[in-house]
Amino acid sequence: MIDAEPIVFIVDDDSLVRTSLKRLVSLEGWRVEAFASAKEFLQGKALDGTADLTPACLILDVQLPDLNGLDFQGELVKAGIRIPIIFITGHGDIPMSVRAMKAGAVGFLTKPFSNGELISSIQEAIEQDRLTIQKRTERLVLERRYELLTPREKEVFAHVVTGKLNKQIAFDLNVTEKTIKVHRALVMQKMQAESLADLVRMAEKLQLAIPDSSQNSN
Repeated sequence: MIDAEPIVFIVDDDSLVRTSLKRLVSLEGWRVEAFASAKEFLQGKALDGTADLTPACLILDVQLPDLNGLDFQGELVKAGIRIPIIFITGHGDIPMSVRAMKAGAVGFLTKPFSNGELISSIQEAIEQDRLTIQKRTERLVLERRYELLTPREKEVFAHVVTGKLNKQIAFDLNVTEKTIKVHRALVMQKMQAESLADLVRMAEKLQLAIPDSSQNSN
Protein backbone atom coordinates (compact mmCIF):
# COMPACT_ATOMS: atom_id res chain seq x y z
CA MET A 1 0.00 0.00 0.00
CA ILE A 2 1.16 3.53 -0.77
CA ASP A 3 0.12 4.69 2.70
CA ALA A 4 2.29 2.02 4.36
CA GLU A 5 4.31 3.20 7.32
CA PRO A 6 7.61 4.65 6.04
CA ILE A 7 10.88 2.99 6.97
CA VAL A 8 14.35 4.48 7.35
CA PHE A 9 17.38 2.27 6.75
CA ILE A 10 20.74 3.14 8.27
CA VAL A 11 24.08 1.78 7.09
CA ASP A 12 27.02 2.88 9.24
CA ASP A 13 29.89 0.80 10.62
CA ASP A 14 30.09 2.88 13.84
CA SER A 15 27.83 1.23 16.41
CA LEU A 16 27.52 4.43 18.45
CA VAL A 17 26.42 6.39 15.38
CA ARG A 18 23.94 3.66 14.43
CA THR A 19 22.44 3.68 17.92
CA SER A 20 22.20 7.47 18.00
CA LEU A 21 20.63 7.70 14.55
CA LYS A 22 18.23 4.87 15.27
CA ARG A 23 17.04 6.58 18.45
CA LEU A 24 16.58 9.91 16.65
CA VAL A 25 14.62 8.37 13.78
CA SER A 26 12.45 6.32 16.14
CA LEU A 27 11.55 9.40 18.16
CA GLU A 28 10.18 10.94 14.96
CA GLY A 29 7.79 8.01 14.61
CA TRP A 30 9.41 6.23 11.65
CA ARG A 31 10.28 2.57 11.54
CA VAL A 32 14.02 2.05 11.39
CA GLU A 33 16.46 -0.75 10.60
CA ALA A 34 20.21 -0.36 11.04
CA PHE A 35 23.08 -2.26 9.42
CA ALA A 36 26.85 -2.23 9.96
CA SER A 37 27.80 -2.71 6.30
CA ALA A 38 26.54 -2.63 2.74
CA LYS A 39 26.70 -6.43 2.60
CA GLU A 40 24.61 -6.74 5.75
CA PHE A 41 22.03 -4.37 4.25
CA LEU A 42 21.79 -6.37 1.02
CA GLN A 43 21.44 -9.64 2.93
CA GLY A 44 18.84 -8.22 5.29
CA LYS A 45 15.11 -7.99 4.84
CA ALA A 46 15.48 -4.46 3.52
CA LEU A 47 15.00 -5.72 -0.01
CA ASP A 48 12.11 -8.16 0.43
CA GLY A 49 9.07 -7.90 -1.83
CA THR A 50 7.00 -5.79 0.56
CA ALA A 51 9.56 -2.97 0.40
CA ASP A 52 8.44 -2.10 -3.13
CA LEU A 53 5.30 -0.34 -1.88
CA THR A 54 6.73 1.07 1.34
CA PRO A 55 8.09 4.63 1.30
CA ALA A 56 11.68 4.47 2.49
CA CYS A 57 15.07 6.13 2.49
CA LEU A 58 18.62 5.10 3.24
CA ILE A 59 21.00 6.99 5.54
CA LEU A 60 24.38 5.89 4.22
CA ASP A 61 27.86 6.51 5.60
CA VAL A 62 30.37 7.33 2.86
CA GLN A 63 33.20 5.41 4.53
CA LEU A 64 32.21 1.77 4.93
CA PRO A 65 34.47 -1.23 5.68
CA ASP A 66 33.37 -3.44 2.79
CA LEU A 67 32.29 -0.99 0.09
CA ASN A 68 32.61 2.77 -0.32
CA GLY A 69 29.20 4.42 0.11
CA LEU A 70 29.38 6.14 -3.27
CA ASP A 71 30.29 2.87 -4.99
CA PHE A 72 27.47 1.17 -3.11
CA GLN A 73 25.10 3.81 -4.47
CA GLY A 74 26.23 2.88 -7.96
CA GLU A 75 25.69 -0.82 -7.27
CA LEU A 76 22.14 -0.17 -6.08
CA VAL A 77 21.38 1.76 -9.27
CA LYS A 78 22.81 -1.05 -11.42
CA ALA A 79 20.68 -3.57 -9.54
CA GLY A 80 17.58 -1.48 -10.21
CA ILE A 81 17.11 -0.73 -6.51
CA ARG A 82 15.70 2.78 -6.35
CA ILE A 83 15.80 4.21 -2.85
CA PRO A 84 16.45 7.85 -1.89
CA ILE A 85 19.84 8.13 -0.22
CA ILE A 86 21.07 10.60 2.39
CA PHE A 87 24.84 10.47 2.71
CA ILE A 88 26.56 11.28 5.98
CA THR A 89 30.32 11.69 6.32
CA GLY A 90 32.98 13.21 8.49
CA HIS A 91 35.35 13.70 5.58
CA GLY A 92 33.27 15.08 2.75
CA ASP A 93 34.35 17.42 0.00
CA ILE A 94 32.65 19.21 -2.89
CA PRO A 95 33.59 16.70 -5.65
CA MET A 96 32.29 13.88 -3.46
CA SER A 97 28.98 15.63 -2.77
CA VAL A 98 28.57 16.55 -6.45
CA ARG A 99 29.09 12.92 -7.47
CA ALA A 100 26.55 11.74 -4.90
CA MET A 101 23.90 14.29 -5.90
CA LYS A 102 24.39 13.63 -9.62
CA ALA A 103 23.76 9.95 -8.94
CA GLY A 104 20.45 10.83 -7.28
CA ALA A 105 21.22 11.36 -3.60
CA VAL A 106 18.67 13.47 -1.74
CA GLY A 107 21.17 14.87 0.75
CA PHE A 108 24.85 14.98 1.61
CA LEU A 109 25.45 15.89 5.24
CA THR A 110 28.90 16.53 6.68
CA LYS A 111 29.42 15.78 10.38
CA PRO A 112 28.65 17.43 12.66
CA PHE A 113 25.16 18.12 11.33
CA SER A 114 22.10 19.07 13.32
CA ASN A 115 19.21 16.74 14.07
CA GLY A 116 16.98 19.18 12.24
CA GLU A 117 19.04 18.92 9.05
CA LEU A 118 18.82 15.15 9.09
CA ILE A 119 15.09 15.04 9.89
CA SER A 120 14.39 17.53 7.11
CA SER A 121 16.38 15.41 4.64
CA ILE A 122 14.55 12.25 5.73
CA GLN A 123 11.16 13.93 5.27
CA GLU A 124 12.16 15.05 1.77
CA ALA A 125 13.48 11.61 0.86
CA ILE A 126 10.39 9.76 2.08
CA GLU A 127 8.06 12.15 0.27
CA GLN A 128 10.09 11.68 -2.90
CA ASP A 129 9.85 7.91 -2.57
CA ARG A 130 6.13 8.11 -1.82
CA LEU A 131 5.55 10.01 -5.09
CA THR A 132 7.73 7.54 -7.00
CA ILE A 133 5.73 4.60 -5.63
CA GLN A 134 2.46 6.36 -6.45
CA LYS A 135 3.52 6.94 -10.06
CA ARG A 136 4.77 3.37 -10.41
CA THR A 137 1.54 1.99 -8.96
CA GLU A 138 -0.60 4.13 -11.26
CA ARG A 139 1.46 2.94 -14.22
CA LEU A 140 0.97 -0.71 -13.25
CA VAL A 141 -2.80 -0.23 -12.93
CA LEU A 142 -2.94 1.39 -16.37
CA GLU A 143 -0.83 -1.38 -17.90
CA ARG A 144 -3.21 -4.01 -16.54
CA ARG A 145 -6.20 -2.18 -17.97
CA TYR A 146 -4.44 -1.73 -21.29
CA GLU A 147 -3.74 -5.46 -21.53
CA LEU A 148 -7.51 -6.06 -21.37
CA LEU A 149 -7.91 -4.33 -24.73
CA THR A 150 -8.06 -6.34 -27.92
CA PRO A 151 -5.47 -5.63 -30.65
CA ARG A 152 -8.07 -3.60 -32.57
CA GLU A 153 -9.06 -1.66 -29.45
CA LYS A 154 -5.41 -0.79 -28.89
CA GLU A 155 -5.23 0.55 -32.43
CA VAL A 156 -8.36 2.63 -31.87
CA PHE A 157 -6.97 3.88 -28.55
CA ALA A 158 -3.80 5.10 -30.25
CA HIS A 159 -5.80 6.96 -32.92
CA VAL A 160 -8.42 8.40 -30.56
CA VAL A 161 -5.84 10.19 -28.42
CA THR A 162 -4.58 12.10 -31.48
CA GLY A 163 -7.92 13.93 -31.50
CA LYS A 164 -9.19 12.41 -34.73
CA LEU A 165 -12.90 12.08 -35.45
CA ASN A 166 -14.46 8.63 -35.66
CA LYS A 167 -14.82 8.88 -39.44
CA GLN A 168 -11.12 9.73 -39.79
CA ILE A 169 -10.11 6.75 -37.67
CA ALA A 170 -12.47 4.53 -39.65
CA PHE A 171 -10.79 5.67 -42.87
CA ASP A 172 -7.30 5.03 -41.42
CA LEU A 173 -8.20 1.54 -40.23
CA ASN A 174 -10.41 0.70 -43.20
CA VAL A 175 -13.49 -0.13 -41.11
CA THR A 176 -16.92 1.43 -40.67
CA GLU A 177 -17.51 4.45 -38.47
CA LYS A 178 -20.03 2.40 -36.47
CA THR A 179 -17.29 -0.13 -35.68
CA ILE A 180 -15.03 2.65 -34.44
CA LYS A 181 -17.78 3.99 -32.18
CA VAL A 182 -18.17 0.56 -30.59
CA HIS A 183 -14.43 0.09 -30.10
CA ARG A 184 -14.05 3.61 -28.77
CA ALA A 185 -16.75 3.03 -26.16
CA LEU A 186 -15.09 -0.22 -25.08
CA VAL A 187 -11.70 1.50 -24.80
CA MET A 188 -13.16 4.20 -22.56
CA GLN A 189 -14.91 1.56 -20.45
CA LYS A 190 -11.95 -0.81 -20.05
CA MET A 191 -9.47 2.01 -19.37
CA GLN A 192 -11.98 3.60 -16.97
CA ALA A 193 -11.47 6.95 -18.66
CA GLU A 194 -14.03 9.66 -17.97
CA SER A 195 -13.08 11.88 -20.90
CA LEU A 196 -10.82 12.16 -23.92
CA ALA A 197 -8.43 14.29 -21.88
CA ASP A 198 -8.30 11.51 -19.29
CA LEU A 199 -7.51 8.98 -22.01
CA VAL A 200 -4.76 11.22 -23.41
CA ARG A 201 -3.12 11.41 -19.98
CA MET A 202 -3.25 7.63 -19.75
CA ALA A 203 -1.59 7.28 -23.15
CA GLU A 204 1.18 9.63 -22.01
CA LYS A 205 1.78 7.62 -18.85
CA LEU A 206 1.82 4.39 -20.87
CA GLN A 207 4.17 6.03 -23.40
CA LEU A 208 2.17 4.65 -26.29
CA ALA A 209 3.37 4.99 -29.85
CA ILE A 210 0.91 7.51 -31.26
CA PRO A 211 0.17 7.62 -35.03
CA ASP A 212 1.01 10.84 -36.84
CA SER A 213 -2.28 12.74 -36.89
CA SER A 214 -1.16 14.74 -39.94
CA GLN A 215 -1.36 11.66 -42.13
CA ASN A 216 -4.50 10.17 -43.65
CA SER A 217 -6.73 12.75 -41.99
CA ASN A 218 -9.00 13.40 -44.98
